[in-house]
Amino acid sequence: MTLNSTLDRVTDRIRERSAPTRSAYLKRMAEAAGNGPQRAHLSCGNQAHAYAAMEDDKATLAEGRAPNIGIVTAYNDMLSAHRVYEHYPEQIREAARRVGATAQVAGGVPAMCDGVTQGQVGMELSLFSRDVIALAAGVAMSHNVFDASLYLGICDKIVPGLIIAASTFGHVPSVFVPGGPMTSGLPNDEKSKVRNRFAAGEIGRDELMAAEMASYHGPGTCTFYGTANTNQMLMEFMGLHLPGASFVNPYTPLREALTTAAVERAAGITALGNDYRPVSEILDEKAYVNGIVGLMATGGSTNLVLHLPAMARASGVILDLEDFEDISAAVPLMAKVYPNGLADVNHFHAAGGLGYMVGQLLDAGLLHDDVKTVMGDGLSHYRSEPKLVDGELTWTEGPKESSNDKILRPASDPFQKSGGLKQLSGNVGRGVMKISAVAPERQIVEAKVRVFKDQLEVKEAFRANTFTEDTIVVVRFQGPRANGMPELHSLTPILSVLQDRGLKVALVTDGRMSGASGKVPAAIHVSPEAAQGGPLARVRDGDRMRVDAVAGTIDILESDFDTRTPVTEDLTANRFGIGRELFESFRQTVGNATEGAAVVV
Repeated sequence: MTLNSTLDRVTDRIRERSAPTRSAYLKRMAEAAGNGPQRAHLSCGNQAHAYAAMEDDKATLAEGRAPNIGIVTAYNDMLSAHRVYEHYPEQIREAARRVGATAQVAGGVPAMCDGVTQGQVGMELSLFSRDVIALAAGVAMSHNVFDASLYLGICDKIVPGLIIAASTFGHVPSVFVPGGPMTSGLPNDEKSKVRNRFAAGEIGRDELMAAEMASYHGPGTCTFYGTANTNQMLMEFMGLHLPGASFVNPYTPLREALTTAAVERAAGITALGNDYRPVSEILDEKAYVNGIVGLMATGGSTNLVLHLPAMARASGVILDLEDFEDISAAVPLMAKVYPNGLADVNHFHAAGGLGYMVGQLLDAGLLHDDVKTVMGDGLSHYRSEPKLVDGELTWTEGPKESSNDKILRPASDPFQKSGGLKQLSGNVGRGVMKISAVAPERQIVEAKVRVFKDQLEVKEAFRANTFTEDTIVVVRFQGPRANGMPELHSLTPILSVLQDRGLKVALVTDGRMSGASGKVPAAIHVSPEAAQGGPLARVRDGDRMRVDAVAGTIDILESDFDTRTPVTEDLTANRFGIGRELFESFRQTVGNATEGAAVVV
């Protein structure tokens, strides 16, 4: 199938925009690869330190002929998704030995849980944790004794941070190893109803707690289609997972077989063999276009609009919001997974999952097939699905039909003709809106503004019953320089209640919303942020504003708006407490949201 003309044009535009940085990056990677396996350049003393604790593997490591695989792990038991990684190193080491390789845990990276920190001070460190993860993984890989690497990470900032590190060490082949989603618990729509009833004061905290515990109930990734599961989708669409690996439940025979296969594949694609597949050759312009296609076709998390530009920049690829918008316009929305549907990712996987979607999109000319992946040349490998046949892992032809057209539909008959994201620009700045879950009649809101400095003020106004008319809620000084750009997800139940009462409401902010946010129109990541004197700092209570996701505009309608002096805010309270003082240098140097809000790239 001929590639869609829009994707062809956007890819060429990215390639042209990225030419200087991509060329310089590839030159650095070629020089690093040209030095050969790095252990050969270490002194005997260097190597003795690296192998001292490896017991039965010491002799093999010292010979230097077998591939040595570095494991970078985000294991902890604070995150249900990462709890499953506890015993992966043992399994990986055993699998490596069976194929004549060795494996070592190179290092661990922090992995905070946004679910724990939602609405809390700790959320102000969340976005910056992505850069910390990249730095920590860089430290792990800097020992320079690895022929390949396995990255164990799943959730919101972890995969983007690991990608930044893997790209920085792009001459080293890498495979990303998922852990799988927890089994289905209380349906997400039921949980959402309980949250809304609690926000409205109709039930007590005991009922809310019971519902939350029934939803988030065991090891594995949360089952809604937020940032964590969007990350997993991306790793398949971009060729860094094994095909079909993303949504297989933990502690199952198939999950264990896929982990073993990831080890075998990592050992097979090093520079010591005949199928060298460095990350630098996999994560190119086409891979990032494929990732954005997957984001739009699945209605994925808005957080990836922040992460993808930062991830891409680490390998010399420069993305812009216009790329997201143009691809969104060309790619149909094929999936309905909570919050823009009732199904969870287990239902999505059972209906056909990513294998079905990749096949449909390839057949429609909506993906680049001529790409390198860890599995081989061509994204067509990702049409297939893994199965255990007589105890042996094999990949079979993926589904050609959806098993449930309420969850997953063909590219020729989608839920929507365009994807789930819209760029917004106007005199308030540039931002984005996830529209896949917003009803068409709610995608245009023109109303008076109410300005708040944080989400707590919004909650207090709601409890005081002061929202009595159509309102655009502006929450500013929530950008990366102001306070680390926390998610404002706890506003979702409040704004949903107002919307259910018949009011037209919208949110405009230089902060973030969770990947689980849905039916309320939210113009987010507005840049330049208020803390930089951006246009949001000139907005006043009572201004008429129009948020138009159809036209892609966001404007204050007052004639004197452009001549106003921006207000300033005392942000000293954001500088201390719960570790915030450690990140002052990050707040001072972080880039704009439109460029990924990054510190290290």
